[in-house]
Amino acid sequence: MLASNALIGLREGLEAALVVVILVAFLVKTDRRWALRYVWTGVGVAVALSVALGALLTYGTRQLTFEAQELIGGSASIIAVVFVTFMVFWMKSASRTISGELKGKLDKALDMGPLAIALVAFLGIGREGLETAIFFYATTQAAGQGNSQPLVGWVIGLGAAAVLGWLIYRGAVKINLSKFFRWTGILLVLVAAGILAYGLHDLQEAQFLPGLSTLAFDVSNTVDPGSWYAALAKGIFNFTPETTVLQAVAWVLYVGVVLTLFLRPARTPAQPSAAATSATGRPSVAA
Repeated sequence: MLASNALIGLREGLEAALVVVILVAFLVKTDRRWALRYVWTGVGVAVALSVALGALLTYGTRQLTFEAQELIGGSASIIAVVFVTFMVFWMKSASRTISGELKGKLDKALDMGPLAIALVAFLGIGREGLETAIFFYATTQAAGQGNSQPLVGWVIGLGAAAVLGWLIYRGAVKINLSKFFRWTGILLVLVAAGILAYGLHDLQEAQFLPGLSTLAFDVSNTVDPGSWYAALAKGIFNFTPETTVLQAVAWVLYVGVVLTLFLRPARTPAQPSAAATSATGRPSVAA
């Protein structure tokens, strides 16, 4: 749990840090430091709401019945998987253009006033914060009560992201964002598949989905749950010795489809050749 949560925290935290770095650097370079306070106001509100949502989900459901807790936990896991799937594909396409888009939005907001400036920062950080809160709840549910590894992992990941963001702003380090988001995206797809399987198991325990007793495999007699390799597999991939058919099928389908689409090279529009271009400069059309 420590490694997977640190990875998610690093990924989410660095995305948020990049948003802040881009906004702050733009204001500093254009000599509009007066707007920094409104950017930090938007960031602060987004962070506060994200922490509040995470606390509400984590601690506000403990008084519910077991079935209700499992239903909420399973639903949160599914939502978290949807978020991470959208996130890895969005960053794959937007990593090269995010800077220009944010600068354009902030430039327009500067003409509209302080509230618009704060809103740009709030929306930029708020999406990451919402994903982080739901992910935190899903991973703490998977770890079980009394397990502090998810929290430690998140602190390590978010702390590393904050340091990297500051170093990037100071120009002390440069990161190939395309490669970074590609490799972390591959790892996150595997982590998300485990969260999906765990979420479906929660929904089965809540009797919302059938098949709790229909196992795809049971290796509990050969795999010691207390061994280091079992702990590693559970911590990174949410692997459990007893896996239902629904969990196994969902894991395989998710990894097979999502990873294939994620690794597929982006298509570039074909350029018309000189021979296919008419004298008027327009592409010719074959009869």
